[in-house]
Amino acid sequence: MRRALSALLACAFLLAPTEASASAARPPAARTPVGWAASGTGTTGGAGGTTWTVRTRAELKEALANRGEPTAPKVIRVVGDINGHEAADGSLLGEQDYAPGYDLARYMSCFGADGGTWSDTRHDYCKQQRQLRQTGSTNEKLQIQLTLPSNTTLVGAGASARLLGVFLTVNTGTNIIVRNLELEAPVDHFTSWSPDDGTQGNWNARFDAMTVITGKNIWVDHCTFTDGRFPDRAAPLGFHGEHVQRHDGLLDIEDGSDFITVSDSRFTDHDKALLIGSGDGRGDRDRGHLKVTFARNLFTDIVQRGPRVRFGQVHVVNNVYRGRMADTLYALGVGLESAIFSERNVFRYPRGSSALAVADYGGEHFRDTGSWFNGRPARLNAVASGLGLTGDVGWDPADTYDYRPLTSPQAVERYVLRHAGTGRSYE
Repeated sequence: MRRALSALLACAFLLAPTEASASAARPPAARTPVGWAASGTGTTGGAGGTTWTVRTRAELKEALANRGEPTAPKVIRVVGDINGHEAADGSLLGEQDYAPGYDLARYMSCFGADGGTWSDTRHDYCKQQRQLRQTGSTNEKLQIQLTLPSNTTLVGAGASARLLGVFLTVNTGTNIIVRNLELEAPVDHFTSWSPDDGTQGNWNARFDAMTVITGKNIWVDHCTFTDGRFPDRAAPLGFHGEHVQRHDGLLDIEDGSDFITVSDSRFTDHDKALLIGSGDGRGDRDRGHLKVTFARNLFTDIVQRGPRVRFGQVHVVNNVYRGRMADTLYALGVGLESAIFSERNVFRYPRGSSALAVADYGGEHFRDTGSWFNGRPARLNAVASGLGLTGDVGWDPADTYDYRPLTSPQAVERYVLRHAGTGRSYE
């Protein structure tokens, strides 16, 4: 069923509105989202509500509470840096503040040299380290997690607003906008080692830069998601000569969330970027939901999950993917019962093949229209067919909302490189 959206919305997909050059000192002008976030009841955030200007974690928490009416409309302007580890006295908390006596090297030693099996009795400190890791993880989560209530716009003021080490969450919230912010993914000081995860074991960090759980009508626009100052390649070495992984996802969308658009944003220098869906066994929550649009985003040096999808109807259109072949596993992950409609995306991986663009993770359906790989037609439907996937995804974005994609690789790259990310021009 084709929704008759206004001509203004259709044009907004191709061209963003202009703003005066003097506007760099204030949040971007409001406009209407495109794609799934414009469906249903639409997404207006906190328009018309109380306006807050915040510079510290404490001020941000106060604004989210909104004088005892957290779901009343509100616009929260972030000025400068807000650090999730900021204590009430302004100091920054660290590992030893959350769990005094915890030591990563000691924790690892309790698995043995090869990381094969944990034992409380391997050393006399192992039981204590296990308990400290659990306590520290709980305390860190309580400190850095900030939850967006319904009817909220969280927007960066100017070109340099950042959330550093904040675990930003939506938990059953609806009608939320996050714009013009850099989100530096939290470092999990208490990441856990799982010996049975994969062939040699894996680290499992707990915190995303942003997580949406059972959220509806969410618009993430002109944001930058990154590991920032703390890339995993700078982390201590763990088992098998690999670095300890201290980050989880950049943006995860789970548990029946719906009507979400991620537009004109940057995702950079990260392993597991975007996950749609709670797990293969969560069809009771996710089936029929997880309707998400990714439009005009830039993915740079993302190893995997751009996104990886379970169950959802996901439109991936006019995005640009760039990376080093040796570090890249895949861009689009086709998971259980997913229906990814890929359209006119640009993939650039030096000396790579278009097989890097699509990976099968238990899915059956994938369709691409007009994407390019290193300047040539990507032929992703043939790649998908070779993986055993069919092109019948059961839906078409053109039957759901109006949009006008850019139709040449040059136009897509020119637009995305100029406009995607925090503080970028809207002209």
